Amino acid sequence: MLQVTDLTLRIAGRTLIENASVMIPEGARVGIVGRNGTGKTTFFKAIAGDLGTDGGSLALPKGARFGRVAQEAPSGPDSLLERVLSADLERTALLEEAETATDPERIGEIHMRLADIDAHSAPARAARILAGLGFDAEAQARPCSSFSGGWRMRVALAAVLFSEPDLLLLDEPTNHLDLEGTLWLQDYLARYPRTVLVISHDRDLLDASVDHILHLDQGKLVIYRGNFTSFDRQRREKLALDVKAKKKQDDEKAKLTAFINRFKAKASKAAQAQSRVKRLEKMESISVSIESDVPPFYIPPFEKELAPPLIALDRASVGYGDNVILKKINLSLAPDARIGLLGANGNGKSTLSKLLAGELKVIDGEMHASSRMKVGYFAQHTLEGLELEETPYQHVRERMPSQMGESQVRGRVARIGFSGARADVPVKSLSGGEKARLAMGLAVFDAPHLLILDEPTNHLDIDSRAALVDALTEYEGAVILVSHDRHLLDACADELWLVQHGTVKPFDGTLDDYTKIVLKAARSNAEGKPAEPTEEVSRTKRASPSALRHKLKQVEEVVAKLEPEIARLDKQLADPDLYARDSAKAAELSKQRMSLAAALAEAEDLWIDTSERLAAAEAAV
Repeated sequence: MLQVTDLTLRIAGRTLIENASVMIPEGARVGIVGRNGTGKTTFFKAIAGDLGTDGGSLALPKGARFGRVAQEAPSGPDSLLERVLSADLERTALLEEAETATDPERIGEIHMRLADIDAHSAPARAARILAGLGFDAEAQARPCSSFSGGWRMRVALAAVLFSEPDLLLLDEPTNHLDLEGTLWLQDYLARYPRTVLVISHDRDLLDASVDHILHLDQGKLVIYRGNFTSFDRQRREKLALDVKAKKKQDDEKAKLTAFINRFKAKASKAAQAQSRVKRLEKMESISVSIESDVPPFYIPPFEKELAPPLIALDRASVGYGDNVILKKINLSLAPDARIGLLGANGNGKSTLSKLLAGELKVIDGEMHASSRMKVGYFAQHTLEGLELEETPYQHVRERMPSQMGESQVRGRVARIGFSGARADVPVKSLSGGEKARLAMGLAVFDAPHLLILDEPTNHLDIDSRAALVDALTEYEGAVILVSHDRHLLDACADELWLVQHGTVKPFDGTLDDYTKIVLKAARSNAEGKPAEPTEEVSRTKRASPSALRHKLKQVEEVVAKLEPEIARLDKQLADPDLYARDSAKAAELSKQRMSLAAALAEAEDLWIDTSERLAAAEAAV
């Protein structure tokens, strides 16, 4: 399908790809991987003809159609469905010609061709794609201009998928998607009938959707058969062999050099020495490609763990002005909780995150939070809040006490990931991944007890995502995660909350359960609402007895922590002199007692429910 021969690409004098050759077979689904800045997007531009090559060639079969997502979000008065349908240029042209054609023979040809390309089922196919990407039937009828930029980029993705080009080019297609849309896209690409090239740092997508990996590293393109896990294994095995071969070659070079130096001046050994010189010159050096280490993410440890719960919500409602987004929320957050938020975009995950971060107040009900709790909040607006003209050093300097010296400030900047000269580069000149790293470092700067991350991986490559997983695993505080990166959720979330239908409830199942529900709903829903599991469906999922016993033990541990805390507060509140001596402290202790009591009641209810389900599960075995 695509033949790359001795390709060389340069940007601003920098060589990204040099004398690279590779052949992409027809029908292959290829994931393109490599560190940020290696030239993956530049390679796409060369394939599309937007960028000339500095050497070599790129060849596609004659007449082959390629498609990629438009760089600008579509707008205008057209409905979403009309915009997606218009992406099939042949169908659009044939339908327009059919309205004006008068020659009976030509009319027959037009309708025959429309039948060949299955044009009459096109609206249903377009609606299915839009539904999978999060647009229900009502949204599909709305004009493009009524949606925000991120949602309109989904429309652009839907349009290129609907057009079904012979070569589909996708550059980080999940960046504008939620988890539900990402799961649908993984399934769609795995069944795509033509050739796909997709640049992605999403390990799950690269495992579920592709059958080849094209690795761009040190200016070369190397293709591997299999998914990302297979590629990672093959690459490690090859690296081990290369290291072994290089050591053997280095040892041989050392022996040849030693012989030459020792005997080159002796007439009796001159011929042998000269022979070894020629042998050394002909020896082609073995290079070992070892990518540089990714700086770790540093999350400062907090000084003292806070008593549970960090936050308790009692029939709380939240929204913007008179617009209530979430209502009657009854949840509590333990100091070491690891929560993954599920639910399609627009259901209120970011609203809940802002409430827990203290950026929104409850409209109704109550929210009790520890007065000493520090919150680290990373979201899209965190990136947008960076000062483009300032450097990482300046951002950190502003947050450190004035008495701190130059070396201390630079040491902190280095821990965030900007050592040496990178600390003094203006933010506007940093890559997307570096901006995300800086924003993350500033979000956790004050050693938070609670870390809320809203799509933290959008600009991170695979190795940086792995470094983030390592940091979150070592972090001892509570974590709230909103992410379309399933690998991150799998690795870091112990509990799942479903944000849906205007409220938030624990999801009784695993990510695998949720994935099956989303895909089943998407496949069976031709034109309906975006795939979302309902509470009724999710509750039909039955956990195993061992999982329920583990959950029961966790609930019992929570109860065991809460009961002595409540008893301690009861003892303090029983002091009659407390109210006269310090009424403010008495009120604060009373509020803490109310919060703990609400959390205990919820934990006891959960214990009863889990015990009943465990008994039923054991009886069914």
